Amino acid sequence: MPLTQPRRTLPRGESASLTDSVADTIRQQLIQGQLRAGQRLSEAALAQQLDISRNTLREVFRTLIKEGLLVHEPNRGVSVAVPSIADIIDIYRVRRLIECQSLEKAWPLHPAHKHMRQAVEDAAVAREARDWQRVGSANMAFHAAIVALSDSERLCAMFADLAAELRLAFGMLDDPEYLHAPYVDHNARLLQLFMDGQTLEAARELENYLVQSERMVLAVYARQRP
Repeated sequence: MPLTQPRRTLPRGESASLTDSVADTIRQQLIQGQLRAGQRLSEAALAQQLDISRNTLREVFRTLIKEGLLVHEPNRGVSVAVPSIADIIDIYRVRRLIECQSLEKAWPLHPAHKHMRQAVEDAAVAREARDWQRVGSANMAFHAAIVALSDSERLCAMFADLAAELRLAFGMLDDPEYLHAPYVDHNARLLQLFMDGQTLEAARELENYLVQSERMVLAVYARQRP
């Protein structure tokens, strides 16, 4: 019978780095729609899945709870946060401030445009397959690429948290096609405007786009959120 190998104790700096890395992994699972709002997280199962100790996982939980992505309830454990309507309104407010400025001020040949293009192509393929979760993930990647135009690590980190919260809200809606399908072509148009050097026009379209998206999400969310 094989012996279970104990996980080694990590030096302080290495432990902090591992905590950050695992926290980012869980954020990406939220952004990709792999974890849903309200879902309870099994400490034992998640530690095994991520191949980390429970102590490390608890540090990760504390980080993500501070960010508002997870919640802890006495006698119930840790679960994925459920965004409120106020949260969604605030998320979109911040998105308009960050994304529109990033798009308007950027150079059309900034390297991030390659990620924007890839996200548009991925969304089109996913739409053809009617894989709406993948369409949603491609949409998040497209907007992350817009923020990357700013060349600001702080803004990119902020957007990653916003995207995770927003994807939780998206995951609570029953009709992902209604939510995601219209934005495949919208993203393609934004990319074309940007590549043509019409960055001001692209930023204006993006602002209208985000207003429309916010209204759509709030209208559906208000009816379906328990």
